[in-house]
Amino acid sequence: MPGAIYAEGLVKTFGDVRALDGVDLDVPEGTVLGLLGPNGAGKTTAVRCLTTLLRPDSGKAVVAGLDVLGQPNEVRRSIGLSGQFAAVDEYLTGRENLQMVGQLYQMRGRAAKARAAELLDQFHLADAADRPTKTYSGGMRRRLDLAAALVVCPPVMFMDEPTTGLDPRNRQELWGVIKQLVAGGTTLLLTTQYLEEADHLAHDIAVVDHGRVIARGTSDQLKARTGGERVEVVVHERDHMGEAAEVLAGFGKGSTTVEEHTRKLTVPVTGGAKLLAEVIRELDVRGIEIDDIGLRRPTLDDVFLSLTGHVAETKGEDGPADDAGHEQEKEATK
Repeated sequence: MPGAIYAEGLVKTFGDVRALDGVDLDVPEGTVLGLLGPNGAGKTTAVRCLTTLLRPDSGKAVVAGLDVLGQPNEVRRSIGLSGQFAAVDEYLTGRENLQMVGQLYQMRGRAAKARAAELLDQFHLADAADRPTKTYSGGMRRRLDLAAALVVCPPVMFMDEPTTGLDPRNRQELWGVIKQLVAGGTTLLLTTQYLEEADHLAHDIAVVDHGRVIARGTSDQLKARTGGERVEVVVHERDHMGEAAEVLAGFGKGSTTVEEHTRKLTVPVTGGAKLLAEVIRELDVRGIEIDDIGLRRPTLDDVFLSLTGHVAETKGEDGPADDAGHEQEKEATK
């Protein structure tokens, strides 16, 4: 059976731009899928199609057991969505914003007030609850927007770069909220510009580039594709780099990379800390002085580089594909 979020062959074009080019996704119930990709890869367009904000040109999508194309109203009642930008009414107070969302979901007045108070405490906004949100900082607005997405405890959540604009402490707090949601059975599709966020939260990761899913797996599985562990050595004397390369070649499982300007040598290995100790002993026996040495494991940055040819972006998603989707969405809501 398909998961709580399922997509097959999703295609979306905007003029000459093919924002989605046959995207397939399957997110089991109660898990987190991290959707990663460079700017303009199609992540936000995929989220908009799955949440009924955009209609795909072709393909199939099922969310919470409901056909996204055939049952859009039912889908909207079953999901929560936090987009890239805080969608709050700046003339209402924080409390009024949350109560309004509850009432739009047909919660009774008392229940909406109670839920609003609970979320204001959870997101550390209680002290500012009765101030107009136009007086809130950017981070406070972001937290309020996230709280609004959780008013009805939806079984399926979509979070599009949810921690953008949050400081490290607030980001960590939000991670805790997300973990609680998932532990309670919520299914989450998360796009993020922070690779450590996906590493920390996602059960599975899908890497998207040019509108297609180009890799899928757990964080460890994706990292393993980059070649496993590496020993990195920074030699003190440039004249010793050749001899150090000979030492590393004796332990390595591949070719040694040499960076002349930094005096750094890198070689893929297997064997972990025990092998590292052997490398250090051999360098010492040969009298090769080093400034630094370490065993480095692949990161999601390495995965990005190996799969897409460049490191992950650090800005919001502003590529042509998703700009086109945003413009389409604005036109559709006029």
